[in-house]
Amino acid sequence: MTKKKQLDAEQTIVLLDILKKRFEANIHRHHGLNWVDIEDQLKQNPEKLWVLNQMEETGGEPDIVSFDSKSSEIIFYDCAVETPKGRRSLCYDRAALDARKEHKPENNAVDVAAAMGVELLTEEQYKQLQAVEHFDLKTSSWVTTPDDVRKLGGAIFCDSRYGRVFTYHNGAQSYYATRGFRGRLKI
Repeated sequence: MTKKKQLDAEQTIVLLDILKKRFEANIHRHHGLNWVDIEDQLKQNPEKLWVLNQMEETGGEPDIVSFDSKSSEIIFYDCAVETPKGRRSLCYDRAALDARKEHKPENNAVDVAAAMGVELLTEEQYKQLQAVEHFDLKTSSWVTTPDDVRKLGGAIFCDSRYGRVFTYHNGAQSYYATRGFRGRLKI
């Protein structure tokens, strides 16, 4: 039996209130956007509200970081100061998880992102997010790894230190208590 990916009325009210307060407190992330219009668009997409709730429940603190004027899509990113607490200690993908012989983490970033309904940020999207404000000052986040790197057993992650964004590599099977992933959702 498939779990219904929709919030009930009370959950929707609570989530919209959280998102509205975050929107108003961080207007620098989305100049020129109006909460009333955003809320209307969210209410028309209950399945996306469920995804935003997943982002919120895992500590992502989703907020609007960009707006595509051509498609009228609003784009939410995880805006928690550090990589979301509920998505840390994950290796990169299923193949990496399966390759670990011992001390396996609970899961992997690619599968968790897919189950939540979010996209794992690319390196470029991560840099765009960091241009809005600095995140991951003490943590790091897996980002979508190019196939040529992944085929060699590696994966990439990013963080922000000294006012700059750094991109690193690690074995895809590695995991750390301070590394998770950030998601992105288009509505």
